[in-house]
Amino acid sequence: MLHEAATQAASDLLFGHWREGGVLDALPDALRPETRADGYAVQARLEKRSPRPLFGWKIAATSSAGQAHINVDGPLAGRLLVEMVAEGGAVLPFGANRMRVAEAEFAFRMGRDLPPRAAPYAVEEVMAAIATLHPAIEVPDSRFADFTRAGAPQLIADNACAHQFVLGPATDADWRGMDLAAHPVRGAVDGAVSEGRGANALGDPRLALAWLANELSGLGITLAAGQVVTTGTCVVPMPIAPGVEVVADLGILGATRMRFTG
Repeated sequence: MLHEAATQAASDLLFGHWREGGVLDALPDALRPETRADGYAVQARLEKRSPRPLFGWKIAATSSAGQAHINVDGPLAGRLLVEMVAEGGAVLPFGANRMRVAEAEFAFRMGRDLPPRAAPYAVEEVMAAIATLHPAIEVPDSRFADFTRAGAPQLIADNACAHQFVLGPATDADWRGMDLAAHPVRGAVDGAVSEGRGANALGDPRLALAWLANELSGLGITLAAGQVVTTGTCVVPMPIAPGVEVVADLGILGATRMRFTG
């Protein structure tokens, strides 16, 4: 278990590389988390670096393609900082992004708190706490030169590869009665289309959201009203480059888009 000073030092190192666009091979042995709990303890230090409340959460590696992309065997939770979030139609800097992929996702805004408790939350309880559903684009990145070798504890410390996030408008469709697992999802980069469906996000975006609520509950964290959760890519991560336009299209549930500077 990492002690407090090592946890802070690991957070400082990762945040510095994120801010400056740098990478490292691995955290030094004395700062390296060996468990998921250690990784989350490092990640938690991110919140104090923003003067504004936490915008929400992302779930990494909810699909087999996403897990293969970062070489893990299950999902990881990460924090969405307000400073890295944009509205649909945004033009964002490409910067030093080395992952070079974008993802089309379902996102949910919470309508009420889900506080920590001993019993797991059922999917129905979690869905009853949702206010709105949105199309979203996530643009992940990692502070590790070879993120496929970092392993889950270090990737969690690395904020589950969170980077940029674009939130589309809330849908006005009656989504609660829909089969979100079967729902088609289209992502596009400069018109090159990737197709998927909601089931690619941990079997169903609702299941992914319930997983996040229970992951946070186990860590003693409240999934708070107003926070947004993006539930993982529904298409194979799409290659991107400077200057491209990215679209996430959920059909009758809406679409959103963004562009990178050249």
